[in-house]
Amino acid sequence: MNKPIRFFLPFVFVILFSGCTNNSEKADENIVDDENTKQAVFETKLNAQNVFNSMPDRKAILKLIEDQKIEYNSDYLNDPTSVSKYNVEFTKAANLGIYGSDLTIASSFEQTQESMVFLSCVNLLAGNLGVSNAFDQKMFDRMEANKQNKDSTMEVVTGAFKKADEILKSNNRPATSSVILAGAWIEGLYVSCKIAESVRSEEIVKTILEQKESLHNLVILLEQSGLSDNSKFIINDLKLLEINYKAADELKSTKISTIKDIVLTITALRKKLVAGS
Repeated sequence: MNKPIRFFLPFVFVILFSGCTNNSEKADENIVDDENTKQAVFETKLNAQNVFNSMPDRKAILKLIEDQKIEYNSDYLNDPTSVSKYNVEFTKAANLGIYGSDLTIASSFEQTQESMVFLSCVNLLAGNLGVSNAFDQKMFDRMEANKQNKDSTMEVVTGAFKKADEILKSNNRPATSSVILAGAWIEGLYVSCKIAESVRSEEIVKTILEQKESLHNLVILLEQSGLSDNSKFIINDLKLLEINYKAADELKSTKISTIKDIVLTITALRKKLVAGS
């Protein structure tokens, strides 16, 4: 199944989310959606934009990964058969972000059959979260039509997630929106770390280390979103990751050993998210 082809670091896939609480749905016990003022919504949007703005340049990443001759490895991605075990809103939202990132990766490697499987996972979770209109067969058809152009493929997926964001925003659901963003970011960093370990590339390590700012902005975003105590482990683990990043900075090195603790922390957090409930 492995196929040498251009690969883009999935954390550039992270979409701007700024949503807010569905008045037609009862909030899940694992997410307590904040129904405060427009100022809170504005601050959430601002920090989501900060996360997005601190991503690395897409074209630079495409060139970097092409130069490294990375191969597609489906083992790095979330198991599609796990989708049925995500039963609460928090895990549905986190894994919508994770599967969305995986969908983009599979599509970028021109893995049509696997892309359809991941699209099915995205469709199911999106439907459960009330944003099914953002993800449909038409979206996949547009991805297929533009699969030779990686930037265009990205635009199609980005458009779908922005549409989902608009739905969430109109229903005042910042927690759900922020967790989707976090899932996509975490999956991106996780897969990037797996790739770095596999090819032992100092250039990829350097790019991973540059995510310190986006991580900080993500923590701020989640802190503002109104997560319940049961869900705040994601914030605590990301704060531990910030400590790992600070320690890595002090080493002033791009050797693979520099990100050892980053790999351990992001792997443990990602394991919690895909385990479901």
